[in-house]
Amino acid sequence: METVFTPLKYGVGIDMGKDKFHACLSAIDACGQIKIRATHHFANSPKGRTEFDRWCAHHQKDKDLPVHYLMEATGVYYEHLALALHQKGAYVCVVLPQKAKYYVKALGIKTKTDGVDAQALAMMVCQQRLEAWRPISQAMYELRQLTRQQADLQVFKTKVSNHLMSLEQGMYQAKAVKKQMTKLLAEIDQQIAECEKLIAKAIADNTEWKRKAEQIGVIKGVGLLTIAHLITETNEFALFENQRQLVSYAGYDVVENQSGKRVGKTRISKRGNSRIRHSLHMAALMVVRYEQRPFVGLYERVIERTKIKMKGYVAVQRKLLTLIYALWKKDEKYDGDFANERQKKVAPTEGATLHRPQVNVLESANISELVES
Repeated sequence: METVFTPLKYGVGIDMGKDKFHACLSAIDACGQIKIRATHHFANSPKGRTEFDRWCAHHQKDKDLPVHYLMEATGVYYEHLALALHQKGAYVCVVLPQKAKYYVKALGIKTKTDGVDAQALAMMVCQQRLEAWRPISQAMYELRQLTRQQADLQVFKTKVSNHLMSLEQGMYQAKAVKKQMTKLLAEIDQQIAECEKLIAKAIADNTEWKRKAEQIGVIKGVGLLTIAHLITETNEFALFENQRQLVSYAGYDVVENQSGKRVGKTRISKRGNSRIRHSLHMAALMVVRYEQRPFVGLYERVIERTKIKMKGYVAVQRKLLTLIYALWKKDEKYDGDFANERQKKVAPTEGATLHRPQVNVLESANISELVES
């Protein structure tokens, strides 16, 4: 005798795209059996989202059952739908594409289409208890746009500078091209300065951000830009319950390569937010240059063991990240004297050669100076 399927929860998987999205509504019972109720695709527009709401309501026969929505963090295409559902009080989940990809692999699904992805997401949200998505605040969202714009402009400036250098080293020079590139560099510098001033003003206008940034900025070499990049890329570390999750998200988690007698290279995964690692690169150079404890001691120990400078700087980056996370979460000021006392317990390496890069003016300035400049 066939058992009656009695659903306990509805799950809606949504595969987002720029112009349209595919949706699959499924249900799961007490035995873990999942049945697909309906599938459809909609335009990624206000009209399409309205049609999606009506479609979901039509196929949810039991209005008392909970409904969980799941979508991937695909660029920014998911944001309007996720925000609209959240504002209506719906239980919305957003996962990284990599996590959904591993789930699909575990199911043994080989076909790759938008409809199949939506079905897999519907199964995933039915079977698993996922954390509810919380939208980033408007102020933080706008600050993140500024920090990313500043970082992108820096990358573009480096590219143009390299092209200009190549032009100047060539046998012949097109004066018109050189003039254009020089003018372009001046415009980029102006936009970078404007972005940095707006970043400083945004933090200065927020009492909590300003206080915490100043408490962390006591670490000589960690400037306002580094702090701004970290809090915008992590939404003030709201998504992390411990340092291990944060380290993994930033791609600093260690990956070992060993099997039997073979021992391969041990490295960081780099599977994470590259913007965090990029923002911490210069900060790590600065704290070592200024011989800040305990970072310089960590750097020297890694150099002594591996003879590779970059590994020392990566270790410092990771320690900086976890320290800033702790200070921000606890709302505490960095205590350099306490760090020095701990560092004295570790014998310093004599004769270690430290790389001393040029000081970034913005990284050494305080918030008030930047806003008033």
